[in-house]
Amino acid sequence: MATGKPEKTSDKSYRVTTSGDIEVSTYLEIAREIAGEQPVAATEAISGAEREAIIVIDFGSQYSLLIARRIRELQVYCELVTHETPWEKIGHLNPKGFILSGGPASVYQANAPLAPSYVYESNLPVLGICYGMQVITKQLGGLVESVINREYGHAILQTSDSDSPLFDELPSPSPVWMSHGDRIEEMPPGFKILAYTENSPIAVMGNDKHIFGLQFHPEVVHTPYGKTILKNFAYKICGCQGNWTMGNFISDSLEQIKVQVGNGRVINALSGGVDSSVVASLIHRAISDQLTCIFVNNGLLRRQEAERTLNIFQKNLGMNIVYIDASERFLKRLKGITDPETKRKVIGNEFIHLFEEEAGKLGKVDFLAQGTLYPDVIESTSSVSTASAKIKTHHNVGGLPSEMTLKLLEPLRYLFKDEVRQVGLELGLSDEMVWRQPFPGPGLAIRTIGEVTKEKLDILRSADWIVMDEIKKAKMYRQLWQSFAILTDVKSVGVMGDFRTYGYLIALRAVTSYDAMTADWARLPYDLLARISNRIVNEVPNVNRVVYDITSKPPSTIEWE
Repeated sequence: MATGKPEKTSDKSYRVTTSGDIEVSTYLEIAREIAGEQPVAATEAISGAEREAIIVIDFGSQYSLLIARRIRELQVYCELVTHETPWEKIGHLNPKGFILSGGPASVYQANAPLAPSYVYESNLPVLGICYGMQVITKQLGGLVESVINREYGHAILQTSDSDSPLFDELPSPSPVWMSHGDRIEEMPPGFKILAYTENSPIAVMGNDKHIFGLQFHPEVVHTPYGKTILKNFAYKICGCQGNWTMGNFISDSLEQIKVQVGNGRVINALSGGVDSSVVASLIHRAISDQLTCIFVNNGLLRRQEAERTLNIFQKNLGMNIVYIDASERFLKRLKGITDPETKRKVIGNEFIHLFEEEAGKLGKVDFLAQGTLYPDVIESTSSVSTASAKIKTHHNVGGLPSEMTLKLLEPLRYLFKDEVRQVGLELGLSDEMVWRQPFPGPGLAIRTIGEVTKEKLDILRSADWIVMDEIKKAKMYRQLWQSFAILTDVKSVGVMGDFRTYGYLIALRAVTSYDAMTADWARLPYDLLARISNRIVNEVPNVNRVVYDITSKPPSTIEWE
């Protein structure tokens, strides 16, 4: 536990001294391509069990990441890779099977993406979904054609071979979700029809080499028994044992962290959120005093965020924490910038430069630890799949400078948010830490539309405080993925006290989600929205209008910038 008050040092930084250790476990290092080093397999240290994984070949479907999530929910490790990924990049994962995702292309088009040859040469089970089924057909000698009657939405699946292990415990007929404009006209040699729908005579096909194709999407909730099909594929066809659990992930990871860091020193970018909290806890247990946490007040935090974060960590974690007030520094760098991508890159670069400066004060430091998650990586780069498009840059991924003196240590890089929370609960972290709503790394800079100024930030902090206060009073905080205010760059005419006003428009955003890859707008009670609106226009200066964002993701993102 931290003892005493923060000790004042130079340049508005404060060092919190600590004594004793907190008894927590650590987790498996699954960071990849860390400063050019050899990748570490996500399942490399699973003790007492064989390493295993199912590899999803991504052809650019909006559901590709959802496939990986569904497989992990079955306690089988899964990774998403581009169709151009060589075997050398995935062989160490000990694949038990492959899933070929859907995608926007048509296999008969020129340069259509296809599965790498090792998918078939490995003699491992293969499951093609939608476009993935058509890829199998194309590559193994069948025929795919466009059809006039496209099939989108619900369909009824009728099995014609109920003995297939793929259909174990699957009722027939069964509802499925279709989304395709091409279909199989001729199956490859050796395949037979396993199921059909009214519009797809070949809705499921398979051969005796355990290669299967599904024209529908089993990964979406609209296919009620889709998870049963995926479970049958993983366990009964691929022979997976299900050793991907957070218990294994935690208990078998300590040695991996030690090997990765060796005798080096690590600084951790601490934000107070669950991601950086879990990272800090795990790395501290692995290397103890070799870790120093740095909490930066970049002037883009919510009201009382810095004080509350330091207080939480002093109560729950026993480690050295350096607090730095760099508010003026960040605001100066953001002056005049209105483009959201530029904001993210400026903030990301400034964070790194600041951490490198602090590392110089501490002596020789080798690693910078971050709470980067898998969705951050997917949304920040199109390199995961050349068939996918970049959505936006996350400041701790695409916003980093090209040249860094510190190596990145990102042990959560291939985890989803709910998996991180499971790790936090396994470690015994407090509910306040584990269930805190996500807060973006660039902070209020991307919730302030247009140029970021101190005046705007003060307005937004006041409005956001009211939103959070009312959400918690309504006991809805845990039900929502995120809830917050946005200060738009729009002003409108209003009347207050019989006088004309020309004030800012505040937008409210509240969403429900499972992993932030998709999200739905929250149906907040009208009286709750009314209380929030009334308080904001009465308590926050220069605001005279409040609106509520009722757009889901997609087509929108959760944040406005």
